[in-house]
Amino acid sequence: MPAAPTVLLTGASGVLGTALLPELSDRRVIALVHHTPVPGADEQLTGDLTAPRLGLDATAYADLCARVDAVVHCAAVTGFTDGPAATHALNEAGTLRIVQLAADADALLYHVSSAFVARTGITGFGPGQDTGERTARPGNYLDSKRAGEDVVRTSGVPAVIIRPSVITGDSRTGEISAFQGLHGMLASLLRGRLPLVPLSPGSLIDFVPQDVVAATVAALVRDGAHEGEVWVTAGDQALRADRLLELAAEFAAQAGLDLTLPRMVSPDLVDRLIRPVFMADLPPATRRRLDDLLAMTALFTAHQPFPTDLGKPGLPAAVGADRAESALHAALSQLVRAKDMNRPAPALVTA
Repeated sequence: MPAAPTVLLTGASGVLGTALLPELSDRRVIALVHHTPVPGADEQLTGDLTAPRLGLDATAYADLCARVDAVVHCAAVTGFTDGPAATHALNEAGTLRIVQLAADADALLYHVSSAFVARTGITGFGPGQDTGERTARPGNYLDSKRAGEDVVRTSGVPAVIIRPSVITGDSRTGEISAFQGLHGMLASLLRGRLPLVPLSPGSLIDFVPQDVVAATVAALVRDGAHEGEVWVTAGDQALRADRLLELAAEFAAQAGLDLTLPRMVSPDLVDRLIRPVFMADLPPATRRRLDDLLAMTALFTAHQPFPTDLGKPGLPAAVGADRAESALHAALSQLVRAKDMNRPAPALVTA
């Protein structure tokens, strides 16, 4: 009986990596780890994505290249506060090291990027980057992911670029290895810490549960896909901002949380009126939190949906509105449990 194909997985301890390991149970998975041990992998290899030969000696590197059939590259700096140097060191330079390994191993590469690279107006090099007191700067992250994609595209290595939107927890339980930026915004909303929401009602909040993204990546690996770009998004079924707030209010009422929904205002109004007139008198911590909120919500100001490849032959079903609402409920329930906000969350009430 032939041995199972071998997959090298980076970022195995992250949100997507932890969800992907069970999906690759029919493969032999080598997890490249930096510090954190990864339960569930067939083998763990300590290395450094930013170092030559991934930090391995020549013999270990040659042995790895001889065994690997495919590389799934999930590792990335995903936070918006790490700064451009640290972000590019892993998301661009680290991708260059992985591309080199894929070439040396004659292996297929599955590179996880972000659907938000399509928001070309959000960049760390644009005007106004130093205004406000925010610590969250998504433009630096998106610049680094665009640079990582360029590394893959120009390498000549057979590769698939995978573009998920915001990854939330498991679609059924809401469980996730680490809360993400959207979770932080939802937690602030449930706690009544958002004085306003700088979005128009029709802004699309595109998110996809981690199990859907993991199943997509695993399907591509099993199929041996070797080129193209795959969008893993809700597409035109993404929740509108006003609908998300409505669902959050319904959830809060059922959970016994005292929630007064914040007012929705256009980002333009914030810059023209609220910032110059009102923000100067706010406490520094409140100004910083509001500035970080403005930076985060800039990702969702578009009304134009992302493309999506979900529902195409061989890939998981599309994320319809019902599933998106159910996944949001699961995420909110997990927040309430993990943050001990109140009593256990209620059962889902469907429209």
